[in-house]
Amino acid sequence: MNKLCDTPIKVKIITLGCKVNQYESEAILGGLKKTGCKTSDSGENPTLMIINTCAVTHKAALQSKQAIRKAIRENPDAVICTTGCCAQSEPDSIADIRGTDFIIGNSHKHLLPEILTSNRNKKHITPSMFCGDIREERIFARLTDCATGNRARPFIKIQDGCNDFCAYCIVPYTRGPSRSRPAQDVIDEILHFSSSGVHEIVLTGIHIGRYGADLIPPSSLLDLLRLLLEKNIQTRIRLSSIEPTELTDDILELTARSDKICPHFHIPLQSGDGQILKKMNRPYSPQLFKTLIEKIHQRIPHAAIGVDVMVGFPGETNGAFANTVFLVESLPVSYLHVFPYSRRRQTPAGRFPDQVPPDIIKSRFKILSHISRSKKERFHQQMIGQLLEVIAENKRDHATGFLKGVSANYVKVFFDGKDGLKNRLVRCRISEVMKNGAVFGKIIA
Repeated sequence: MNKLCDTPIKVKIITLGCKVNQYESEAILGGLKKTGCKTSDSGENPTLMIINTCAVTHKAALQSKQAIRKAIRENPDAVICTTGCCAQSEPDSIADIRGTDFIIGNSHKHLLPEILTSNRNKKHITPSMFCGDIREERIFARLTDCATGNRARPFIKIQDGCNDFCAYCIVPYTRGPSRSRPAQDVIDEILHFSSSGVHEIVLTGIHIGRYGADLIPPSSLLDLLRLLLEKNIQTRIRLSSIEPTELTDDILELTARSDKICPHFHIPLQSGDGQILKKMNRPYSPQLFKTLIEKIHQRIPHAAIGVDVMVGFPGETNGAFANTVFLVESLPVSYLHVFPYSRRRQTPAGRFPDQVPPDIIKSRFKILSHISRSKKERFHQQMIGQLLEVIAENKRDHATGFLKGVSANYVKVFFDGKDGLKNRLVRCRISEVMKNGAVFGKIIA
């Protein structure tokens, strides 16, 4: 008997992975609420569990399957629905997990509320599977009218998919080709959040630098940003990760001149060695990356610059790793996001013969993580005495009891204040940076 027959349906969503997945989970929840479902409150037993999975690394896929098993074990009477990238790339493997009721790949994720509600009276002796060839998708599929907006700084998905096929990356196989959301849809959702009192939105996607190339007529990320500024939208606009070849001079200049676009850029480097970048199928050189970072720092000195770095890519010699260390140490970056190479056999790099041993990967990870901490501390020290506009988050910090929030240039600030300041924009004078990296400020009226 289908477990969705009981009413009312109480939903709980477990989300793994990237900002896009987080946005989609909120949008799915919004779509289900329109059908009469309710969020499962803390302590309540959900009648519907949705696990929105990730598959970007081998570890992420394992964690996704562990989350599915845990959901089944802890909620034996609930309908179990698996969606996301792992559901798209490994549907048969997930079908082997006893207790799974629905497997809905990214190809059908936008139909998830409709699928679950239309199938509510069907029996599920074996999982119902909805998983098509994502590589055939050409149109941006909107999940629902708006995400639920449970965050102080909500995400807005403007693009999906990727055409680049980097040698190590499974994402084009789980997300399909690049598809852009029509500009008016983006504007409408931002206006929805702005009218609700939201002070910042984060534009996110799988490859936002390719935004608009597939639209008719063709557009671009720069065009979208200009359009948002022309609409006089009052929220801050933050960009998620953007490729170095797509962070153009015009986008930098627009950011420098605007008080609405956050001076914060997260840019994938992956390796500081030219030969490794070529093996990765990355379309730039270490010199191009160096020139870009120096240009950002010169034009917008207070900007936060985050950099993705991968360690242990096949063929990464001691010399190649030394080139990466030298490059990141020499650049005025604010922090690194360091992650170990994960072998995915569906990708070209997964079949390369010169795989790096795990102990060497672990050692290199520690070296770059130490550099990241030093970079972040140096950047934070430069903020002492500065007046930053901070958006207070929904909850107090559990350890300190202080409110906390994020500045436009991505400094996470702790400050004392009343609960009424939550989700508000406040001005803080940065007063102290602790040894553990915590930044403290004082509210300025």
